[in-house]
Amino acid sequence: MTDDDRQVMDADHGSTKQTTARPLDTSFVGPTSSTGSNRTATAVVYCEGNFGALDGKTANGLVRHSERYKILSVIDSEKAGLDAGMVLDDKANSIPICCDLAESLAKAATLPDHFIFGVAPSSGMLSIRERSLLLEAISHGMNIVNGLHEFLNDDPVFQAACAASNVEILDVRRPPDKKDLHIFTGDIDRVTCPVIAVLGTDCAIGKRTTATILTQALNDRGVRTVMIGTGQTGLIQGARYGVALDAIPSQFCAGELEATIVDAFMVEGPDVIVVEGQGALSHPAFSSSTFILRGACPDGVVLQHAPARKSRCDFEGMRMPTPASEINLIQTFAETTVIGLTINHENMSDAEVGSAILRYQGELGIPATDALSRSPERLVEMVLSAFPKLAEKLQAAA
Repeated sequence: MTDDDRQVMDADHGSTKQTTARPLDTSFVGPTSSTGSNRTATAVVYCEGNFGALDGKTANGLVRHSERYKILSVIDSEKAGLDAGMVLDDKANSIPICCDLAESLAKAATLPDHFIFGVAPSSGMLSIRERSLLLEAISHGMNIVNGLHEFLNDDPVFQAACAASNVEILDVRRPPDKKDLHIFTGDIDRVTCPVIAVLGTDCAIGKRTTATILTQALNDRGVRTVMIGTGQTGLIQGARYGVALDAIPSQFCAGELEATIVDAFMVEGPDVIVVEGQGALSHPAFSSSTFILRGACPDGVVLQHAPARKSRCDFEGMRMPTPASEINLIQTFAETTVIGLTINHENMSDAEVGSAILRYQGELGIPATDALSRSPERLVEMVLSAFPKLAEKLQAAA
């Protein structure tokens, strides 16, 4: 079945309405290169001054996992000469960090197909220097992948540059036309498999990474699992289903997510659906978590927390909530249950991670683990213990 064939009933109007994974244009960013060959498209990721840091989460995510692109290098002059995998996880992955675009191009065997803007600043806008760099990449004949709130396809300067170099720009966060947006209908009740949302106590805390690892671990165990991307990084990485939730008008956020989840369920027939979280329900600067809880109506929630983080990301005067307070808020706001806690080990030793896991398990009465430093099997067991019918199905299939 093709994307054009994927439809679900619009309960309000009695007609069919497409609910494909948006806003991705797979003709531009699919598994093949922009030349139309069958090789994976190649890309350089820009992350000046932020690789391995909070605002570099798009680049960090692409280096750790990308189904859509082969990442050739990362640009960050502050960490030039290092291996990207070593910077992130102390595991070499042969992706070099370069000081500038010229060095990245010199290290590439052929011209990269794409230049990905891998920084996620809170402003969501380009600086003057960054605009110049993107135009330079275009002049070399590289397509641009832009995850910011600033849509470059609307800029006459970028339009002219693309026409001159015969390249394209993907504005990942551009929402569909309003006439194509969905309102919430209640069709989520048609989804009969468990829906699990990975939420957090802060933004940029590792929700997407944990959701990705959880999805892969469940699939490896024979539990057919589909992940729903809700932010620009997950969509750039290659999520087949998703929506850049923070770019959708609020009236349609719950409906767009609901429609995407229903589409994934009807097409894929999964055993589990994992929904990537955004922001934090308790965070006054972000509202995406409310729409995830409303639109996805998750049967369970995995909560991500950074024990060593004292204040909110980008909000130094705002103290971090406790996992217990966030769990109480989530379970009060929505008819769901927090089934486990996952830890972001930033600024923590391995011994401190182990102690935190034991402490939170005792305090909260739920399983706890670190998705990156502990076995992914712990995530699988977290889900199977919360949804025993999945374990029974695995045993029956064995």
